[in-house]
Amino acid sequence: MSATAKKRAPMPDDLRAAKGGTPLVSLTAYTTPMAQMMDEHCDFVLVGDSVGMVLHGLPSTLGVTMDMMIMHGKAVARGLHSAMMVIDMPFGSYEESREQAFRNGAKLMAETHAGAVKLEGGVEMAETIRFLVARGVPVMAHIGLTPQSINTLGGYKVQGRGDAGAALLADAKAVAEAGAFAVVLEKVPQGLADEITAQIDIPTIGIGASAGCDGQILVVDDMLGLFTAFKAKFVKRYAHLADDGEAAIAAYAAEVRARSFPAAEHVFADEAPK
Repeated sequence: MSATAKKRAPMPDDLRAAKGGTPLVSLTAYTTPMAQMMDEHCDFVLVGDSVGMVLHGLPSTLGVTMDMMIMHGKAVARGLHSAMMVIDMPFGSYEESREQAFRNGAKLMAETHAGAVKLEGGVEMAETIRFLVARGVPVMAHIGLTPQSINTLGGYKVQGRGDAGAALLADAKAVAEAGAFAVVLEKVPQGLADEITAQIDIPTIGIGASAGCDGQILVVDDMLGLFTAFKAKFVKRYAHLADDGEAAIAAYAAEVRARSFPAAEHVFADEAPK
């Protein structure tokens, strides 16, 4: 699915069919302008609950609400035409029961026009995934480092090392069998990520996993160097926009204080009455 050949946004089945082919490209987005910039380059764009940390200054994703996700989802949808939009289900919106998950998943899709939802969890969420898919809510799964479980995981650590790898492989198989059309593998050792990719029939989307995954995703503010509170080891920064932005703001402030910015009569001199 090359960016130049797209005539419409792909659907979940299109992404599923990309298994083993050209790697799927994805980034997160939270605003219309950012979505517009990445639309022609991405197969799908994720409205991630990382918005809580990146744009709202929260210490984790746990404080993100349904209202926040809907607001940012609507903004991103306005900027997309050829990429599919996937939206995160926030913490507390799906774990209680299958019915709660369907109610909130349907609400997210109806109000934002997302093509699918993403939720975290493996074996323990398989029946919920099955329930949603059977009722018309396509699901992208997310296993490995699951940020909404950061308090029980004990930090942002690599997942699946050693004996824990068997459990993570079981998670991947469970979400695939339950009907997820793709699965995000976050902070998973390369060998395990490659094994999972080989053993399940849906695309794996890596973030700090392996180049052997069926696709990759990054938080856009990380790869652009806009979010500087911390930098994950696996993130490659393709730009350093925070540094550029701060330098530009400092230059602007210096000009204002020096009264060296253009005055209105100079800017609009060509509009003066003749």
